[in-house]
Amino acid sequence: MKNKIALIGAGNIGGTMAHLIALKKMGDVVIFDVNEGVAKGKALDIAQSSAIEHFDLSIKGTSNYADIKDADVVIVSAGFARKPGMSRDDLLVKNAGVMKEVAEGIRQYAPNAFVIVITNPLDLMVAEVQEKSGLPANKVVGMAGVLDSSRLRLFLAEALNVVPDEVNAFVLGGHGDTMVSMIRYASVGGVSIQELIDMGRITKEQVDQIIARTADGGAEVVKLLQTGSAFFTPASSALLMAEAYLRDSKRVLPCSVKLNGEYGYKDIYVGVPVVIGKNGVEQIIEVHMNNEEKEKFQISCGKILEMKKQAAQILGK
Repeated sequence: MKNKIALIGAGNIGGTMAHLIALKKMGDVVIFDVNEGVAKGKALDIAQSSAIEHFDLSIKGTSNYADIKDADVVIVSAGFARKPGMSRDDLLVKNAGVMKEVAEGIRQYAPNAFVIVITNPLDLMVAEVQEKSGLPANKVVGMAGVLDSSRLRLFLAEALNVVPDEVNAFVLGGHGDTMVSMIRYASVGGVSIQELIDMGRITKEQVDQIIARTADGGAEVVKLLQTGSAFFTPASSALLMAEAYLRDSKRVLPCSVKLNGEYGYKDIYVGVPVVIGKNGVEQIIEVHMNNEEKEKFQISCGKILEMKKQAAQILGK
C-alpha cells in the first residue's frame, strides 16, 4: 500500500516537495491550498511528467481538507513568506491564524499523521499546530535544524574545499538569529573543526564568519530573490524528516520539538537533536554543552519564550 503525503500550501515549497516526492517515489500526494487553481495546476503539471520520470503515483490538487483524509504524513508550508526587511517574527500574527485553520483540518481528517511544520516563525507555529490539533507532541515537529545545519555544512565545506556530505555539523536553538551552531561537535571525515583550525586548514575568524552567515542564511536568500524566500533546501529538509518516519530509519536529526524537562525547559518548542522513526520523535538527545554553548542556547530559548508571551497577548490567549 502506497504512503499518502499531504502538503498544506501549494507555494514554492509545496510545489517543490510534491515534485521531489514523485521523483523519489515516496507515495501518493495531495496538495492542499486555499487557491484551488494553484494546487490543481501544480499537481497536473507534475503528473504530466510521470511518463518521462517513470513514476506511478496519484498527484492531486485540492482546496478541500477532506482530501487529506488518512494521510500518513502532513507537511505544512502554508502561510505568508518573508519579504526583504521582514523578520520571521513579523509573520507571527498573520501565520498564527493560518495555523489554526490547518490544525483543525488535520485534527478532523488526519489525526494519526506525522506532522512537519515549515511555516515561520517556526518554533511558535509548530507549537500552535500541536496545541490546536490535539495531536501528541511526538507526532508534531518543526523543520528548521535540518535546513540550518545543511547551510552550515555547505559553508564549512566550501571553506575547506571538500564535498558537503563529508561535513558533520548541526545547529540547535530557535530558528532565527539566535540559533546555536555547535561547532565544537563539527567534523570533516572524523577530524574535528578545532583540529583543522590547529592544522591551519581554516581560521577561527573564518569559522566565526560561517556561523554568522548560517544564522543569516534565510535572510541572505530573501535579499537575493527579492520576491520570496528559500524553498529548495526547506523542501529537501522536510522530506528527509518524512522519509525517516515512513521508513522507520531512526535517523538523528535536529528538529524543533516540544521539550518536557530536557535541557532544563518544559512546554517549549525548540531545535534539538532527535531520533525519528515510525513513532515520530522516539528520543530527544541531550548533548553536553559547555558554558558558552549553554548561554547561547538559553538566549535562544529566551527569545522563543519572549515571542510566546507576546503572541499570547496579541492573540488573546
